[in-house]
Amino acid sequence: MAQISLTFPDGNARSYDAGITPAEVAASISTSLGKKAISATVNDQHWDLQWPINDDAAIAIHTMKDEEQANELIRHDLAHIMARAVQEIWPDTKVTIGPVIDNGWYYDFDRAEPFTPEDLGAIEKKMKDIINKRDEVRTEVWERDRAIQHYTDNNEPYKVELIESIPGDEPLRMYWHGDWQDLCRGPHLQHTGQVPGDAFKLMSIAGAYWRGDSDRAMLQRIYGVAFTGKEKLKAHLTMLEEAAKRDHRKLGKEMGLFHMQEEAPGQVFWHPNGWRIYTQLQDYMRRMQDRDGYVEVNTPQVVDRKLWEKSGHWDKYQENMFIVEVDEDHAREKAVNALKPMNCPCHVQVFNQGLKSYRDLPLRMAEFGSCARYEPSGALHGIMRVRGFTQDDGHIFCAEDQITSETAKFIAFLSKVYADLGFHNWTIKLSTRPEKRIGSDETWDHMEQALGEACKAAGYDFEILEGEGAFYGPKLEFTLTDAIGRNWQCGTLQVDANLPERLEATFIGQDGAKHRPVMLHRACLGSFERFIGILIEEHAGKLPFWLAPRQVVVASITSEADDYVLEVVEQLKAAGVRAEADMRNEKINYKVREHSVGKVPVILAVGAREVEERTVSVRRLGEKQTKVESLETVTKTLATEATPPDLL
Repeated sequence: MAQISLTFPDGNARSYDAGITPAEVAASISTSLGKKAISATVNDQHWDLQWPINDDAAIAIHTMKDEEQANELIRHDLAHIMARAVQEIWPDTKVTIGPVIDNGWYYDFDRAEPFTPEDLGAIEKKMKDIINKRDEVRTEVWERDRAIQHYTDNNEPYKVELIESIPGDEPLRMYWHGDWQDLCRGPHLQHTGQVPGDAFKLMSIAGAYWRGDSDRAMLQRIYGVAFTGKEKLKAHLTMLEEAAKRDHRKLGKEMGLFHMQEEAPGQVFWHPNGWRIYTQLQDYMRRMQDRDGYVEVNTPQVVDRKLWEKSGHWDKYQENMFIVEVDEDHAREKAVNALKPMNCPCHVQVFNQGLKSYRDLPLRMAEFGSCARYEPSGALHGIMRVRGFTQDDGHIFCAEDQITSETAKFIAFLSKVYADLGFHNWTIKLSTRPEKRIGSDETWDHMEQALGEACKAAGYDFEILEGEGAFYGPKLEFTLTDAIGRNWQCGTLQVDANLPERLEATFIGQDGAKHRPVMLHRACLGSFERFIGILIEEHAGKLPFWLAPRQVVVASITSEADDYVLEVVEQLKAAGVRAEADMRNEKINYKVREHSVGKVPVILAVGAREVEERTVSVRRLGEKQTKVESLETVTKTLATEATPPDLL
């Protein structure tokens, strides 16, 4: 029998008979590993213990201690176990697909009757019964005709359609979990009992069109979450509870910040309090960009298709663009325009006005650009995912040898902004050349190296995302981690030599000849709408004092204090603090409770004693104790807190 060589993570290699399985490899190393093994990585691919290895390969054996692989297997097996449980309870239900997603899985079902929340409990119970049976999981590779006949005979039309869409040279792998069977690429665990029965939970039911096509059948999707142990599940559920409390849609309503309505899907109606946050944040970013050497521009929102065709967006992005047709002077054909989905082609037009020299570079151009992109209605989510938004957009036109220094400068700028806004935990990811790309390997080497060196120069490590760059250049992604551990990808910096080429941007070099600039697309916040949503959830509505739309409420305890309330409000306003009076004929506890729900950071209570002593009782949001301070002291303290961090 032919021999193959398997190389292990420690660099050692062993010879085995071709066709050996990872399970047999694990057992050959030790009896203990043979029992604990759950899967393997073979030549960088996650591999089922039952799959034969026929060629020389690098191999690593995984156990439940390998969190990434263990979670994938547990969640994948639970998708199958859930589908089996559903069909055991309701045999007429047809199954479709059940992929692993972040923290869990889902499975789509075709069933005449809708699932109810009570059904989830019954399904969970049946799943635990299946887990306790410790049924064997086995796999086979079938010919296409046999698989189609099998699903036709079992009245599973969705599986037949899936098989027909799979390329002819791809093997069809069939998995059994006990007597229940599914079409699946794998890998899976070796028996149902390996799934932790106390570390999963079914979460919700939703509708989903088959294959995402609104013209196809509406299916029922059940979501679940799972982890390697019950403590991890408990921590995740606690995080979800906290996330629900922080939901920007809920807090936005309580704080009177914004609303959305059907007549303008995916667009925000900002209320005075919300718009105050927006303008404060925009003013802060404008000052920061001005200090960092940016020139601010403003470009049209409706642009002729000719520019989008020239830039390449018309072919690649048209389905996400809002098209506007205009009858120009009763012409034979209507002029076709589009609302701009991004600002970059327009910024090149500004750059192209007048002759540019190498002395003008780098030219840092910024715009609070209002953009419109079509997002499917099902993808819209409060102000986090919208159709109309404003970016803190910027483009740096520079020479190739300026990429590193300009990128390092932007990282320093971004780190200051994030720190000022309360985000100190963030990471950088470098997306490198994809398989399909333009430009030489030498050019890509230079661009990728420049970004990596910029990160190091700025004092930051980075993770490499192989092959995830754009076809025209590599990219840095800046991902925030919020107070409850969620990640938000916000800032970006993209190297682009393609758009200046397409739109004929040039500058005169030291040699007197024309050269193409490199364009660095950069954003710090991303969009104001999404970032404000993140801010609200990060701070649970308790925004930094300088950003809070309502900073201080001065509340009367008795009507005799009304004149002093107005005096306090005016003094605070004169000091630059946003203050308002509450002199309603209500008890002070009622006023405190109402304004606390609205997330007002500071409530100053004023009664007869405070009037006489020219003091105020200070109650800060989230603190139970009040403190009596002089009006002069409070005014100075709050005036300092109300000052944006860049102006302190």
